[in-house]
Amino acid sequence: MPIIRGSLAFSCYVINTLFWMCPILAFGLLKLIPFKPSKTLGNYVLDHCASGWITVNGLIERLFHSVQIDISGTQQFQKNDWYMITANHQSWVDILILQRVFNRKIPFIKFFLKKELIYVPVLGLAWWALDFPFMRRYTSSQIRKNPKLKGKDIEVTRKACEKFKHKPVSIMNFVEGTRFTSEKHQQQKSPYQHLLRPKAGGLAFALSSMEGCMNKMIDVTIYYPEGIPSFWQFISGQMQHVKVYIEMSDIDPSLIGDYANDKPFKQYFQQQLSQRWEHKDTILQNFKTHP
Repeated sequence: MPIIRGSLAFSCYVINTLFWMCPILAFGLLKLIPFKPSKTLGNYVLDHCASGWITVNGLIERLFHSVQIDISGTQQFQKNDWYMITANHQSWVDILILQRVFNRKIPFIKFFLKKELIYVPVLGLAWWALDFPFMRRYTSSQIRKNPKLKGKDIEVTRKACEKFKHKPVSIMNFVEGTRFTSEKHQQQKSPYQHLLRPKAGGLAFALSSMEGCMNKMIDVTIYYPEGIPSFWQFISGQMQHVKVYIEMSDIDPSLIGDYANDKPFKQYFQQQLSQRWEHKDTILQNFKTHP
């Protein structure tokens, strides 16, 4: 029964998370010591603990709600490369799928998170210890009321990425900025059939901040043949199949520039991302047409 399977799986996920949070938080505090060897040791152990956490999550999935993941496209990666990852975003399940697909194949994935998520019990502290970049976006109305806020989100992005220059890392950016729904699709008047409009700013600033380090771009297209699942549908076995298409390329130097102040570069970057999204939309349509 789905309710029994889901309840058992959820309990195991919670136990596994609490188990790994102990060493993650302990070594996260170790990084606060202003001594470079302790920070290096902390980062090394933390990434291994995080990979262990994801590995056990994968075992729980296979035991209680095994999901068939059909992977096509690029599958050859290096653990000592710096990767920028983009993907379409439909569900919290996307994160679990990405973690399973890339765990121990590339450096541990760091996700851009909304600043408010640091207050999530247990997980918020774990994300902080693992150096997940917390972002704060200001709306146009907030900036009009307080002009000093202009550019603050850009500066936060730069500071978040600075710490990733000295150790191989994978940074995940859901450039749509939110999960896909039919309502959001209509509100945006998106030109794509299966995607929201991509937001280029965060990706451009991250690439610029990591200039000279970030050398590979991974673009992932995720498709759920049975419909976009909720987290409960995933852990209760109601989702059984997902398709993942992976494309990898070198990061072209033309994609590094001053997005905030160079208008021609900004237009060029947005154009390149739009072309990428048109291509992704075609892939999703092909998946839908040929399930």
